[in-house]
Amino acid sequence: MPIKFNVTKEKILDGLQRVQNVVSTRTTLPILSNALVQATAEGLSLTTTDLDVGVRCTVEAEVAKPGATTLPARKLFTILKELPASEVEVEVDDKNAASFRSGNSYYKIMGLPEDEFPPFPKPGAAKALKLEQAALKEMLKKTAYAVSNDETRYVLNGVYMSFKGDKLTVVATDGRRLALVDHEVEVPKGSESDFILPTKAVGELQRLLGDKGEVTMAVGENQIIFTLQATTLVSKLIEGTYPNFRQVIPTEAKERVPIEREQLLAAVHRAAILASEKTQSVKLNFSKNTLTITAITPEVGEATETLAINYKGKEIAIAFNPQFLMDPLRNLDADEVFIELTDELSPGVIKINEPFLYVLMPMRLN
Repeated sequence: MPIKFNVTKEKILDGLQRVQNVVSTRTTLPILSNALVQATAEGLSLTTTDLDVGVRCTVEAEVAKPGATTLPARKLFTILKELPASEVEVEVDDKNAASFRSGNSYYKIMGLPEDEFPPFPKPGAAKALKLEQAALKEMLKKTAYAVSNDETRYVLNGVYMSFKGDKLTVVATDGRRLALVDHEVEVPKGSESDFILPTKAVGELQRLLGDKGEVTMAVGENQIIFTLQATTLVSKLIEGTYPNFRQVIPTEAKERVPIEREQLLAAVHRAAILASEKTQSVKLNFSKNTLTITAITPEVGEATETLAINYKGKEIAIAFNPQFLMDPLRNLDADEVFIELTDELSPGVIKINEPFLYVLMPMRLN
């Protein structure tokens, strides 16, 4: 069935940019390299999926003949980006061959029939939750870096989200560190839920979330649907039980040290240049009003950084993985962080003056 529509290059590119990330470059099913293009009276709808995560968005278009086809997503994006004029005229014949005309350029690409494309889920009897996009974006930024990529512990290959009481708790851990953030949110009666959102969906969501407007979440048995203005993200959920993370959070610390975040980040970053590739650790020595950060690789050299801090407690030396120490410092906005310590063998905790905490297991001091 022939299709015909006119669209501006900017609008269709913006739509493709939202959906094309999901498309796998190494797929055994050719249809999964394609975007489903549906032209209706309402405009143009673009959909992609890798069978675990799917994204759909709508863009404005003048549709002369409605219909649907699927076209190679990345090839389509590359062609549209190069077109000389803003106006694009698209026609698709009944063999799914799509012709693009723009200015003096003409392209023809072969598509596949729409009925080969996997069906896009609809929100069924799901629990609906609403949240400010900016709030969710910020929560994922503060936690997602701590997700595990060890595939043998698949329940940790995602971010845990729990809507209970009037708050949302978001947690990520890989067993060596844990990031947790809370946010007050209205949870309608009967909509309390908790689930594990896989890493790929977390990445897509971080890309799609804006700084204003709301996001609606429909949580089903084993999938979730996020709706943000003209874009919908669908993802399978990770099955399994998330570990009891509360038990690794130290209940009280002996010392609490305020430190300027950017200063600490820069000092650890510089010291880490000489951290041994094998041990990957930096030593933090807290003494009266001074923090000394050292990294030593016997056959290469050593680095020492000294910071003036406000500290009156007992002397403590503790070693951490520098990358794990820098991750939260990079993703927080607060000017000041607090490091809570007990001794060299107990986890260190990073806090700010907001409902956030980061637990980091120490490394052996050599």
